[in-house]
Amino acid sequence: MAARVQVVTDSTAGLSTHEVLRHPLTVVPLQVVIGGTSYDDGATSADAVAEALKTFTPVSTSRPAPQTFADTYAACAADGAEAVVSIHLSGDMSGTFEAAMIGAKESPIPVRVVDSRSLGMGLGFPALAAAAAAAAGADAAAVEAAARATMKFTSAYFYVDTLEYLRRGGRIGAAQALFGTALAVKPLLTISGGRIVPLEKVRTSSRAIARLADIAVQRAGDAPVQLAVHHLSSLEKAQSLADDLSNRLPKAEEVVLREVGAVIGAHVGPGLLAVVVSPR
Repeated sequence: MAARVQVVTDSTAGLSTHEVLRHPLTVVPLQVVIGGTSYDDGATSADAVAEALKTFTPVSTSRPAPQTFADTYAACAADGAEAVVSIHLSGDMSGTFEAAMIGAKESPIPVRVVDSRSLGMGLGFPALAAAAAAAAGADAAAVEAAARATMKFTSAYFYVDTLEYLRRGGRIGAAQALFGTALAVKPLLTISGGRIVPLEKVRTSSRAIARLADIAVQRAGDAPVQLAVHHLSSLEKAQSLADDLSNRLPKAEEVVLREVGAVIGAHVGPGLLAVVVSPR
């Protein structure tokens, strides 16, 4: 029997096919444009984006159209859903949340649109919490509450080789980009209030990655947590970071190790390492 409430999210959540199929979840893709050709997020690899960035091929991204959301909500209704909870990446980073709000006005069933104030598994964990509540038969208010409860205690920390890609996309100011290149400083960043902000400055990449692990361990404390490690074209370093966190946080569930999609990759560039800490 179909769940009464369908959860909709977007491709920046980075959910696996398995996670989507086992939950009442629908994923709406953003688009990435590489050298003038547009692809749905997921239809081309983040490695292709990384290579394009390295060779100075133009790369940009775009939100889904409001009509795409309207059509998605109508399809949910046609499949038997009585309501939708639609959870998306931070409205300060993308127009996706706004497009979902506009599309919801055309929906034949009630839609609650939620700004996760994050992205990657910072969005994915709240979406999964909402979908689990929906699968258990919760109403729309309770499904939204499950997402917001997870959002409240979810933190994301990340390292990039350079802030140049974030600066190009307008995701971080030029002033912050300057400190990231001065004297070979390696920036650690976090998401606060839905925006990417500087966290710490570290002198070398190895120290930055070690510090990233320390911050995640401190944030997790002794509580049971869910963890995700994201990367772009840095699988070996990401695996090492995931193994370190698993050893240091025995109460954590298995660490989700996942490369970011093409849309996120277009804005962070090769070398990204990120850790998301979320309550279990």
